[in-house]
Amino acid sequence: MKVKKIPMRMCVACHEMKPKKEMLRVVKPKEGDAFIDFSGKAAGRGAYICDDPECIKKLRKGRLLNRAFSSEIPAEVYDKIEEDFFAKK
Repeated sequence: MKVKKIPMRMCVACHEMKPKKEMLRVVKPKEGDAFIDFSGKAAGRGAYICDDPECIKKLRKGRLLNRAFSSEIPAEVYDKIEEDFFAKK
């Protein structure tokens, strides 16, 4: 019997490797602002973050999406990500 490989991704806040399904994906399409991709299939550049409130706080404090996407991400996007994350919980 063949063992299925589990895709791993690194959190941009804590740099831990975790299974992709346990992470939140933040997507930045070519046109438009970044957003949380709950489906995991939206088109665009993706960055992964742990499903942990501490990592979400680090994301804003260190403005980590700016580094991950190599572009300026407005503060409203961080607000929206926190709002979506805490609404999901």
